[in-house]
Amino acid sequence: RDSLEASGVEVELYARTPERANLVARLRGGDGPSLGFLSHTDTVVADPAEWSRDPWSGDLAGDHVWGRGALDMKNQVAASAVAIASLAREGFKPPGALVFMAVADEEVGDNYGLEWLCQEHPDAVRVDYAINEGGGERVQFGGASFYLCATAEKMSSPFRVTVHGRSGHASMPGIADNALVKAAALIDKLAAYRPEPSIGPEVAGFLEAVLGEQPEPGEVLARLAAVDRNAAETIEPLLSFTLAPTMIGASERRNVIPGTCEIVVDRRLLPGQTPEDVEPIIRGVLGDGDYDLETIERFGGTRSSLDTPLWGAISAWVEQTDPGARLAPLCCAGFTDSHWLREAFGTVAYGFFPMKTMELELAARLIHSADERTHVDDLGLGVEFLRAAARSLG
Repeated sequence: RDSLEASGVEVELYARTPERANLVARLRGGDGPSLGFLSHTDTVVADPAEWSRDPWSGDLAGDHVWGRGALDMKNQVAASAVAIASLAREGFKPPGALVFMAVADEEVGDNYGLEWLCQEHPDAVRVDYAINEGGGERVQFGGASFYLCATAEKMSSPFRVTVHGRSGHASMPGIADNALVKAAALIDKLAAYRPEPSIGPEVAGFLEAVLGEQPEPGEVLARLAAVDRNAAETIEPLLSFTLAPTMIGASERRNVIPGTCEIVVDRRLLPGQTPEDVEPIIRGVLGDGDYDLETIERFGGTRSSLDTPLWGAISAWVEQTDPGARLAPLCCAGFTDSHWLREAFGTVAYGFFPMKTMELELAARLIHSADERTHVDDLGLGVEFLRAAARSLG
């Protein structure tokens, strides 16, 4: 906060509880479109015994900054702070407000962060455009270079299947109706089901960038695999909703046959789909039986248009910074804080923080894992991008 204010940036802290403060920094501009640098300061836990270095040290060792959150996402927090502070010191006046949001609760989602800000302090975080996490990785498919940009995200909408039977003593299984055994058959059905594929705008944009054409939905994975296996694996979960049984609970005693069994299924829906849209399909997969199906929650499932000035600005920056590379849209299989801005204000929110030096495969192994670190060259590249993005909307 002190560093930003010393650079001429207005800073406010908003907190539902004092120990979980959200920082909102603002560089005032004209009447043009406003831009937000969105990031979160919280991280997942870390076990020091698994690390080569202290996970909370922030050590600079060689060309890397080490520590929990170095990739998710204190790298972007730091770059956003440096970008807005350096622009302020240079006397830059943005076309509209430039807002840096460092929010305190994304990993757990207990309503201390952006969700709470949108509800309680909407004017503090209302922006026309936003740049968040979720993309920016440089990848190669078929010898060509691409930078991925997250323009949408699937809805997380897990559901619970409660299977009913009749309890009994485990020494006499014939007198009971084992709900756990009945649940096993339902799990097999859910695991085996493959929804019909479809092509949404994000996948269509990706195919145009990578293949230069639009195959039929059923041909997409084969066509991409012929170019690069990783491209096919990236797109596979984005062609339909997905179902993954992940939790089960039945008897609390070894010698008691369960009369009920609960299955929790992680369900991810395409942007625009709702649990009500797919529930008849799921019931058809499960068939008739003595069970209840209940949606547990729903988060995300939003998208932003690809036809915007910010998309054009990011694409131009990629082509200028890395000649020959192209920008490719992507829908996040998970979800980020971007959906709160889209839902509350209709914000055009993209996930893009360029990562050129560290290989994507290494970064994917390090996020939420031991020895998380970020390359200093990628930090510098991120600052350059954010500064350019702030200047692009004029």
